[in-house]
Amino acid sequence: MTTIILEGVLFVALLAAIGTLFYLVIVYFTPVGVRLRQRQNRMRLDRAAELVCPIHGPRSTTDLVRLTSGELLCPDCYKETVHG
Repeated sequence: MTTIILEGVLFVALLAAIGTLFYLVIVYFTPVGVRLRQRQNRMRLDRAAELVCPIHGPRSTTDLVRLTSGELLCPDCYKETVHG
């Protein structure tokens, strides 16, 4: 009984290892991987650019105010816009 369970566990581990190897080959040695890395870098840069107010400078994510439209705004700009 234990040998059957052990064989099943080893088979699942083998499938996971083959899947991981296949994923790594695709990500590091094909043009698809290059596109995926470029997309991740672009998203990271876009998120970092959203945190910089052109007037008041960089802000942390906890400081920003989310408008009803979903846009992020720095608190100083929000005060200037809403309260005049």
